[in-house]
Amino acid sequence: MGTISFRLAQETDAEEILRIYEPYIKYTAITFECETPSVDEFKRRIREISSDYPYIVCILDGKIIGYAYAHRHMERAAYQWNVELSVYIDKAYLRHGVGKALYSALIEILKKQNVRNVYGCITSPNENSERLHKYFGFKKIGVFHNTGYKCGAWHDVVWYEKAIGDYCLDPKPFVSIQKIDKNVITEILNRYNRVLQNK
Repeated sequence: MGTISFRLAQETDAEEILRIYEPYIKYTAITFECETPSVDEFKRRIREISSDYPYIVCILDGKIIGYAYAHRHMERAAYQWNVELSVYIDKAYLRHGVGKALYSALIEILKKQNVRNVYGCITSPNENSERLHKYFGFKKIGVFHNTGYKCGAWHDVVWYEKAIGDYCLDPKPFVSIQKIDKNVITEILNRYNRVLQNK
């Protein structure tokens, strides 16, 4: 691989990120979204997620080849320590460690935000995603059977869970990514960028 870098996503990345995401919408049941959102809609999603959570892109020779982000898992205040993770890789760069590096960076940043639990929601079957979550020590916690219809079939959805913090009885509140030292975020992104670069 060529020159790789990680950084936080910007609204101006929407078109490139959408280029990666669109084939998953059109040709797979990996996402249950069925119509490609507009670039403006995708800019709004990036803006809203990035206001509190990490949204990371992986760039190879100036081109975005993968992205990952976290978002709040459920809305009630007592759920503030939980997030759901998502990762999408350009299909030309699957099996190159991009997903692992993105997930690693994402989880390290989330620890700084006082997140305790991370969740993955996977349409079954999805061997790449299942392998990724097992690599990180996620545990399967449940299956929603025949819960989505797409691509001419009914699909199960499998939920995975991983604890990334302790369960003290006086937990520090969730901290928005906007309040995390930018140098700390940069150091984390650079660390996993180097890991991927040296593969």
